[in-house]
Amino acid sequence: MTEIIDSKAWEGVQSLLDNYAKIGADDHVVVLYTSDSAESAAWVSAALELRAIPYNRVWMAPLWDDGFPARLTSALPDPAELDGRLVVLGFERDTMSHTRPLAAALTKYKQSQVFRAISACPSLFSTALHVLPKDLTARNTAILERLMTAERLHIKTEGGSDFKVTLDPKHRWISNRGMARPGRVAILPAGEVATFPASIAGVFVADFAFNVNAVTKHNARLQDHPITIWIEEGRAVKFECADSAVSKFLEESFRAHCAYNVGELGFGTNIAVTDAIPLNSHINERRPGVHLGFGQHNQDPGIVGYQCAIHLDLIARGGMVWIDDDEAPMDLENIAPSAGQHPDSPRDEDVFAGTEELEIDDCCGLLTEDGFRLFYQAGAGAS
Repeated sequence: MTEIIDSKAWEGVQSLLDNYAKIGADDHVVVLYTSDSAESAAWVSAALELRAIPYNRVWMAPLWDDGFPARLTSALPDPAELDGRLVVLGFERDTMSHTRPLAAALTKYKQSQVFRAISACPSLFSTALHVLPKDLTARNTAILERLMTAERLHIKTEGGSDFKVTLDPKHRWISNRGMARPGRVAILPAGEVATFPASIAGVFVADFAFNVNAVTKHNARLQDHPITIWIEEGRAVKFECADSAVSKFLEESFRAHCAYNVGELGFGTNIAVTDAIPLNSHINERRPGVHLGFGQHNQDPGIVGYQCAIHLDLIARGGMVWIDDDEAPMDLENIAPSAGQHPDSPRDEDVFAGTEELEIDDCCGLLTEDGFRLFYQAGAGAS
């Protein structure tokens, strides 16, 4: 049953249509959704109906759905009869599915735009979509202006993190800001800058939340039982957490090949995200502060030299970043937005698709090379 939407969530729905997708009267919208995100699809559909915007809804099973291409094709408008854009809005909670058949279906449209929401839930609308893409762009730009040319970082947080990083210009940056280049997909929620640390060592304390690319029933919030990780030569060598269930979850996660490698240094920039939500969610990852991603990296194939089935983001509240020899640190919770032009070189997302990038048909459900999905549940290992 669809819950009654509150005013903050309804404002977020309008922000999605107005500020992110910028829906016009001549556009045609296709709403994709999995069963766990039917509520989100219903809210957006209601808003489109009130605006008299033509739309179709297409249900899909996550990850594997032989009938999806046919259902999608039947819902698409005739390109010759379309005056505006074809806008696709996708909603899933744990996955990003069927990227290849969707991309193939859109090739016949001259004007199309795709927005796909991972972690679709009420908080996506009531919180994460309240910051405008232009504001996220200004904050991301401010970080990129200082860090893209940096060589050394020293990062501390009030929770107890104290670690040093070296950067290498061969490692590309990612800037998620609710926008995408033509032909690319905009991933929501937005608000993050990230890269690969050439070297990293010290202590990291995740006192906000975790986000893992697996289905888990664990409460993702960490404020009552922070995770402390000791890092040497780019690898986690020891961890502690007062919560036994989370400790077991971490043990299982780090058993995956190369999962102990630090594959990402990330900085959240979505100022609307202040409190962690219990859902395993990208929303938590966008919180202003520093996070480290263990396991799979965010670089092109061959640049880093390993692949990993798991990507586990551990998120801290805030952080102070000392850059090279600058005496004044950058305060991640109080980034002064930049008026400069956003750099062209960063990748839009850490979800790769396309011919020159790593093709992943699933963003967040874990897949083995044989196509079997791995998932973690409270107190359980890989299945």
